[in-house]
Amino acid sequence: MLQQHKDIIQMNKEGWNKVADQFFEGSLERLSYGSYAPTEEELNLLGTITNCAIVEVGCGSGHTLEYLAKRGARELWGVDLSGAQIETARQVVSKLDMPVVLIESPMEEMAELPENHFDKAVSIYALGWTVDLPRTLSHIHRSLKPGGIFVFSWEHPVHSVVEYSEDVLKFRRSYVSEGFERHEAWRGTPIVMHNRKVSTFINALIRAGFVIDAVIEESKVDEGDTVDPAKWYSGAKASLLPSTLIIKCHKSRAEGEPS
Repeated sequence: MLQQHKDIIQMNKEGWNKVADQFFEGSLERLSYGSYAPTEEELNLLGTITNCAIVEVGCGSGHTLEYLAKRGARELWGVDLSGAQIETARQVVSKLDMPVVLIESPMEEMAELPENHFDKAVSIYALGWTVDLPRTLSHIHRSLKPGGIFVFSWEHPVHSVVEYSEDVLKFRRSYVSEGFERHEAWRGTPIVMHNRKVSTFINALIRAGFVIDAVIEESKVDEGDTVDPAKWYSGAKASLLPSTLIIKCHKSRAEGEPS
């Protein structure tokens, strides 16, 4: 791995360890894919969860794992860069009467994941943190059984480049320019994010061997939403462009065989 990538991963690990307590939340009633995005209950992208082995990439506080367990998953694995998040997740899943494997690791180095093992993989607002998207996707693809489903969400790349100011949307940078962007005070700590286009995610999935099943850019804005339009996530902004990108894909059942 490039030294630049190692340095970014270390910075982001330290940042996430500092802000982990800001993300200690979740719901057992529905699975949220992101701000102003449809839920799993509305989309049914994962399908039947009962008796499935599932891995979550970027498991955070562990509440999605808890959700999946309550819906009948047979086996759960969670991977997260942050040791603080893993400790929180360990507390959350300790109440579950089922095996849960938690791994503290960058998603670019998930060598511990067993090959052809999981029925489903999920990643909610985590995949975009990777410094090496092809490498991360190759780990996920390798770990899935033939026919296995991968669903992920991330802040919509168009939403990321636009700010709502003075009742209009303004571009804060170019959408077509990709690369690393350092934020000096993200939730009070410096981190580095990677700017990617929607097509970059889709093409990387295809190159990794995935078959694309659905691309969702829908916004769900409640009537009378009173969130300040100047906030990063607001109903005013979400009513004009999607805040979240959701993609469902799967691993082919056999090389060269139609899905």
